[in-house]
Amino acid sequence: MKTNKSLPYLFIAPALLLFALFTIYPIFSSFVLSFQSMEGGKYVFTGLSNYTRLLGDDIFWKALGNTGIILIVQVPVMILLALVLANALNSQLLRLKGFFRVSFFLPAVTSLVAYSILFSIILQDEGIMNTILGFFGIDAIRWLGDPFWAKVSIIVAMTWRWTGYNMVIFLAALQSLSHEVYEAADLDGANRIQKFFHVTVPQLKPVILFATILSTIGTLQLFDEPFNLTKGGPADSTMTLGLYIYQNGFKYFDFGYASAIAYVVVLLVGILTFFQFKFTGDKS
Repeated sequence: MKTNKSLPYLFIAPALLLFALFTIYPIFSSFVLSFQSMEGGKYVFTGLSNYTRLLGDDIFWKALGNTGIILIVQVPVMILLALVLANALNSQLLRLKGFFRVSFFLPAVTSLVAYSILFSIILQDEGIMNTILGFFGIDAIRWLGDPFWAKVSIIVAMTWRWTGYNMVIFLAALQSLSHEVYEAADLDGANRIQKFFHVTVPQLKPVILFATILSTIGTLQLFDEPFNLTKGGPADSTMTLGLYIYQNGFKYFDFGYASAIAYVVVLLVGILTFFQFKFTGDKS
């Protein structure tokens, strides 16, 4: 029986068409738009003007710095917490594993807007957090009104939501590791901490790299938390690149400039991913 070799392409054609229409086309369209500006009610080609404008934009540099601080602090803390939790929940001595796994993973399936509103209520000047601090005689903290504590609030909210997500990734990897290596470590007299750092972590290196890259990309695109918690304030102290793109595109309708910022983010993602592979990936 003769097989029609073009038949598989016919089946995947609808998916490819939708991918091209809603992914490939917007990517190229926004790239072209980053070289254009609105003049006289229509977009005209202005070369690199949007990109050169970035060099003198103080808010852009502020947003870049804020995003960098959150990235440097939040991602390592979250990855370490996820590793520790995954290692603990993989223990044969722990009971109610299913309950704890669901409990830690539940924030990851919570609506971004819902959990941001939840944290805004908790972190109000007279909210639950300050009430708890008051019981210990600690003065109330302006969690969302102080530049430093506003960043801390966003970092804490992100860590609460995404630690469980990464924990599940690490837990799945841990369950596929060979027990023979741990038995050999036991024979050598290694304790739990030594086994964690010298046996578990090296074997999880590719998975840790994968989770770190995903977390880096997500942080560089950070939008929901600062938008719902602080609106980028106070004094742009929590303005992020994602929020600044939104403001330029949908508040000021400067889509050309917003597209230029978006492609700077793409460039940063590429550079950081390259260095992460370079210094933490497989040398071979």
